[in-house]
Amino acid sequence: MTGALDVLLVTPAPPGSLTGNRVTAQRWAGILRELGHRVRVAESLADRAPEVLVALHATRSAESVARYRELRPEGFLVVALTGTDLYRDLPAGDARAHRSLALADRLVALHPLALEAVPEALRSRVRIIVQSAGGPRGPIAARAPAPRREDGVFRVCVAAHLREVKDPFRAALALSLLPPETAVEVVHLGRALEPALAAEARRLEQAERRYRWLGERPHTETREILAGSQLLVISSRMEGAPNVLSEALALGVPVAATRIPGCVGLLGPDHPGLFPVGDTAALAEVLAKAQEDPGFYHELARRSRELSERVRPERESAAWERLLAEARG
Repeated sequence: MTGALDVLLVTPAPPGSLTGNRVTAQRWAGILRELGHRVRVAESLADRAPEVLVALHATRSAESVARYRELRPEGFLVVALTGTDLYRDLPAGDARAHRSLALADRLVALHPLALEAVPEALRSRVRIIVQSAGGPRGPIAARAPAPRREDGVFRVCVAAHLREVKDPFRAALALSLLPPETAVEVVHLGRALEPALAAEARRLEQAERRYRWLGERPHTETREILAGSQLLVISSRMEGAPNVLSEALALGVPVAATRIPGCVGLLGPDHPGLFPVGDTAALAEVLAKAQEDPGFYHELARRSRELSERVRPERESAAWERLLAEARG
């Protein structure tokens, strides 16, 4: 293979979706086009097999992966591993996930700790490509975080769709453990993917005046709200590597996150804002300390600034350029 490559990016997320898989696929498509390749994005592989297939999700794109290998045995097949692949389907022995990994020429993982979840015999195929913030539109300008807004509020941003795997209300529940006079407010952005969770969000709004659920918002608005927040909270039970974490690091916004591989892989095991999955009291302690202790808050902010280099668009683009150079042999 020489020159520009014909690339198909397959993602199970439909057009117009603001879920992480679709956001990632669209950003990768932009990067690959800027590198000079011909790129299409689809939900599945049809009858024409391109030179390169990038399949996002080993399990949900398994049919496209298998069909590509049948149609084009000599083609270059890349499987990008999601959180559910790594931390649910592979450990459970899902045959589709394991078959996709076995068929792939290369595996893309989004953080270094993901390597540990891949079968040892296949780890040499893994390439780590950390998700950037800004993508082909250019980097986001970092801003110095302030420990308070002008109105005196300490705003906590939660940017997660309402799904059980995201444990979406952990920050809202943590508010009940803080004194009523505490100036912390939680602003939650994300679509309700389960009707019962929408009802729970509305109930929490009524019960806790410091919690607001804004629903799904365009990416630009979400980014502006994040940039104007004092802290991002990621309370997920399982993640591949959340897009919003890269956004926060690019902006220099301090982060509190669950101690799961998808967060620890980017933040580091000694990050002071980590807390156990589902531990409301531990999260409340982090929130209280962040808004009461300037030294702790500025340490969180320093960590984000230091890690911002890892999520620069140029690094992600260079990683894809190296990977596709392997496709040319």
